[in-house]
Amino acid sequence: MRMMKVLALLGALTPAAALAHDAAGHGGSAPLPVVSDVMTKALKDYPGKEITLISVDYPPGTVEPIHHHDAHAVVYVLQGTIVMGVKGGREQTLKAGDTFYEGPDDIHTIGRNASQTEPAKFVVFILKDAKKPLVMLGL
Repeated sequence: MRMMKVLALLGALTPAAALAHDAAGHGGSAPLPVVSDVMTKALKDYPGKEITLISVDYPPGTVEPIHHHDAHAVVYVLQGTIVMGVKGGREQTLKAGDTFYEGPDDIHTIGRNASQTEPAKFVVFILKDAKKPLVMLGL
């Protein structure tokens, strides 16, 4: 069931990712991230909260659309080099072993594979309200 939500999200991201890619001046359509649900667990000590762990593969040239999570999210890079940033923050280039944090009020304005030829992969640990969606597009 959770994987169906992730697939539905990716379908919704398709036009936005292409627009983000074009806006970045790359032309054409950007490859989409491949998101896999690793686990979701309700936290009985914190009613209404859950943790979700996802893995994200960035094919070469991937550019994500602007989005936010309304959650605490910690990125841990497993492979490759990615570029991340939130509104009002500085752009950060991350390699394997590096981390990145997004808070509930942050808007994820930059998310891309730094390479046009090599894939990148990372995991994201998310703490959120159980009834809220994992990702919300736009500002």
